[in-house]
Amino acid sequence: QVQLVESGGGSMQAGGSLRLSCAYSGDIVNRLCLGWWRQVPGKEREKVATLGGTTAYADSVKGRFTISKDHVKNTLDLQMNNLSPEDTAMYYCGAVKWWPCASTITTVDYWGQGTRVTVSS
Repeated sequence: QVQLVESGGGSMQAGGSLRLSCAYSGDIVNRLCLGWWRQVPGKEREKVATLGGTTAYADSVKGRFTISKDHVKNTLDLQMNNLSPEDTAMYYCGAVKWWPCASTITTVDYWGQGTRVTVSS
């Protein structure tokens, strides 16, 4: 079983930065594609960034967000810089039982509970 617990969300003004962390645990975490997704009410959950053999970002966050792993703390981190109101969403850490990460992910096998990010203009 894989457990994912997010932290680090909050409120920020446009142009600011936030860092999200996802503490992961489980027997197979080293063979998982890990990533961050986000969702706003009324819209589908969208992939933000994934890390697992390859690194990929949504076009909307390229150059502003950085995904990384801390192998000591066992966390998946998302550094978010130059935030805009369009980044306001619930952010979810997810894990896929496939490695390396595929370019298209249709099924996420594990989800965290989510952490809210609100960016004001």
